[in-house]
Amino acid sequence: MKKLIILFCGTLALAACGNGLEKKANEKLMVAKAAYERGDYEEAKLQIDSIKILYPKAFEARKAGQALMLDVETKAQQKTLAYLDSAFQAKTKEFNAIKDKFTLEKDAEYQQVGNYLCPTQTIEKNMHRSYLRFQVNEQGIMSMTSIYCGAGNIHHNKVKVIAPDGSFAETPSSKDSYETTDMNEKIEKADYKLGEDGNVIEFLHLNKDKNIRVEYMGDRNYKTTMSPTDRLAAANVYELAQILSAMEQIKKEQEEANLKIGFINKKKERKAQEEITN
Repeated sequence: MKKLIILFCGTLALAACGNGLEKKANEKLMVAKAAYERGDYEEAKLQIDSIKILYPKAFEARKAGQALMLDVETKAQQKTLAYLDSAFQAKTKEFNAIKDKFTLEKDAEYQQVGNYLCPTQTIEKNMHRSYLRFQVNEQGIMSMTSIYCGAGNIHHNKVKVIAPDGSFAETPSSKDSYETTDMNEKIEKADYKLGEDGNVIEFLHLNKDKNIRVEYMGDRNYKTTMSPTDRLAAANVYELAQILSAMEQIKKEQEEANLKIGFINKKKERKAQEEITN
């Protein structure tokens, strides 16, 4: 009889303890719901996570918290999408305000992505000239091409740009260069992508109002001075690249947010189906 009494008392104690845990967990759940309703989704997530950590045996509260978490995550992604849509519209407005300053080179037959460049730097206007050419594709990837024209090859694969105060930037060796001959004129071209250009493009943007010397580096070196129009082209294309790359980044984040919402909706559908089955 004594053993039965002890067992009964123990059972009552456990039940009371369990009820106490469930009550405390439900209090956390109510705080999470309040945060969700006022749009504080990060706070709601923290409160729901704390239920799992602090009250792992409060099964009903945890189950309700998991259901609420799906709603919280959905709303959080919808809020993100609204912000991204606003940001994309702002960048599109910036792009539309300056796009007419540029020429889009694109052959629809074999190019899926065209390149923007300043009209002063189109090939037909710069025959037989050594200069730095700047372009950005429609996806926001900017590059610089060092073009050399002369009587003999110098076999260059990198360039150095120098400001009047002696500061400079230098590209690494180009990963994409080629040489040709046209009517006894030697033509060399080397490409450098922004981010793989030894900071040359940004250096030119920062020093767009200064007289810049350019040194082509190869078997023999060739030195020239950037024209004001080429410096302006570097600065303008760089600014366009910042806008286009930001637009591409926003598109990626929008896609990620939509994928997350789709994943959450599938989880909700599975849970609903499990409840029907059970």
